[in-house]
Amino acid sequence: MKNLTPTYTKADLVRYFLRLGTFGFGGPPALVSAMHRDLVLNRQWITDEDYREGMALAQLAPGPLAAQLAIYLGYVHYGIWGATLAGFAFVLPSFLMVLGLGWAYVLFDGLPWMQAIFYGIGAAVIGIITIGTYKLTTKTIGKDWLGWLLFAISAVATILTESELLWLVVGSGGVYWLIKASPVRLDSKVGQAGWPFLTQVLAIPTDSILWKLALFFAKAGSFVFGSGLAIVPFLYGGVVKEYGWLTEQQFLDAVAVAMITPGPVVITVAFIGYLVAGFPGACVAAAATFLPCYLLTILPAPYFKKYGKHPGLKAFVDGITIAAVGAIAGAVVVLARRQLVDLPAIIIALTATILLYRFKKLSELGLIAAAAILGLLLRSGIFSSLL
Repeated sequence: MKNLTPTYTKADLVRYFLRLGTFGFGGPPALVSAMHRDLVLNRQWITDEDYREGMALAQLAPGPLAAQLAIYLGYVHYGIWGATLAGFAFVLPSFLMVLGLGWAYVLFDGLPWMQAIFYGIGAAVIGIITIGTYKLTTKTIGKDWLGWLLFAISAVATILTESELLWLVVGSGGVYWLIKASPVRLDSKVGQAGWPFLTQVLAIPTDSILWKLALFFAKAGSFVFGSGLAIVPFLYGGVVKEYGWLTEQQFLDAVAVAMITPGPVVITVAFIGYLVAGFPGACVAAAATFLPCYLLTILPAPYFKKYGKHPGLKAFVDGITIAAVGAIAGAVVVLARRQLVDLPAIIIALTATILLYRFKKLSELGLIAAAAILGLLLRSGIFSSLL
């Protein structure tokens, strides 16, 4: 029987997501794993069933995966207020950090030390998300042979295509439903509920750069599926190729800023907005990106909660969740391939993985700080000069 009485307050919810947004490094794989570990396993604020429903909805709707999951988990016990508070608390810390970095970037005409720090952090993060994904996978699938098969297919497809395939995620849900649950007719009200659709704002002729930013980033938040990393190619095509707002190097620096700051990777939009139009540009870019994912989470949320116990729908959600976890595992491999470019980076990642596996209560923040310092030393040539 699902526990309908929350064992935590709205203030507890805000404090948790503020902390996750402040110290949660590693992008979508690490963040969704952290929410499962903290809210389902440790604190037991959220049931595993609610978590699975949130993962399924976040996969089906466009927008950044981790932010949508945070919004849904906030909705579980406290409705729209909880969803709003959780989403805002999760995004705010990284938004403020990105604003500070944007200010420094403009003031000092670039941040050459950024890549050096990211070199160390990025390698350690691979270890963090590897352990997080391992725990999430074993908890989600257990000894289910069909689950492992769908997981493997999703992981391999993600590795080969370097993208999350929505049709494969939905198809996994269908296959799991057909095999695990008898194909029975759903309540007609489920079909009548439908899926909300956020229409693209019509382009209105204007010379305002803020309006152009709002239109572009609203489209990015409304029509890009997958994790926060999936939005990067879309942003590149728009801000560099189509509009010419940023140079190639500025865009790479913007992505690096998003990766070295905690919270959702998609917060890179705020850095881009700052470079284009200052503080107002950062606010407009962030609001336009996150508003669609907020709406596309809270609007269908009541139907997920109401009909989530239906055996057929539950099997469908389980299949989607398994495929989503497979995509996350595949993304870890893709990220590792790009990040672990030399032997020192590989050693940092392996060391982080072993330490986290061996010492369950090891501080991830301390590990990231050590990796950042090590990366700065390695890339600055200090080690070479000492040898």
